[in-house]
Amino acid sequence: MIEAVDFRKGTKILYKGDPYEVVDFQHSLRGRGRGKVWAKLKNLRTGNVLEETFSSSEQFEEPDLEDADMQYLYEEDDWYVFMDTNTYEQYRFPKASIGDAKWFLKEGETYRILLWNGQPLSVELPTFMVLTVVETEPAVRGDTVTNVTKKATLETGLVVKVPLFISEGEKIKVDTRTLEYISRA
Repeated sequence: MIEAVDFRKGTKILYKGDPYEVVDFQHSLRGRGRGKVWAKLKNLRTGNVLEETFSSSEQFEEPDLEDADMQYLYEEDDWYVFMDTNTYEQYRFPKASIGDAKWFLKEGETYRILLWNGQPLSVELPTFMVLTVVETEPAVRGDTVTNVTKKATLETGLVVKVPLFISEGEKIKVDTRTLEYISRA
């Protein structure tokens, strides 16, 4: 059991039947009586964020969360299909629950998936990924006076701004948190 007074950023709790992650919190103590804990909680299943106030002695169960390595197989209608590399069981993610991770899903690649009661919750991406540029404009000679960029479409469909010297077929490193170009790979 986790007490509200033990909340830290990233703490995961079971609240109202759903798994939540503490995004932000603040303890407040009064002159008399028990303290209060204000917390901003993110629902790991739906992605909704809510703010609640708890008594400092209120207790919560830990959700039954587990990590599994899964291979991304394919996209089907409104679903992304993954396969557990240990059990070969297939899991289907609704497209809405994947978010920006969709720009980094490559068929055959293995990703860490967060599961709750056997249901997939989220895809954990590495901080940087290497992707191939499939389409970009050619560089124009003389456009190098300042830090000029151009748009490039990557193999997953993501469009990022890259320096002029990047051409089609090159591999680049992209930050998965900001969706920005980092460097050549």
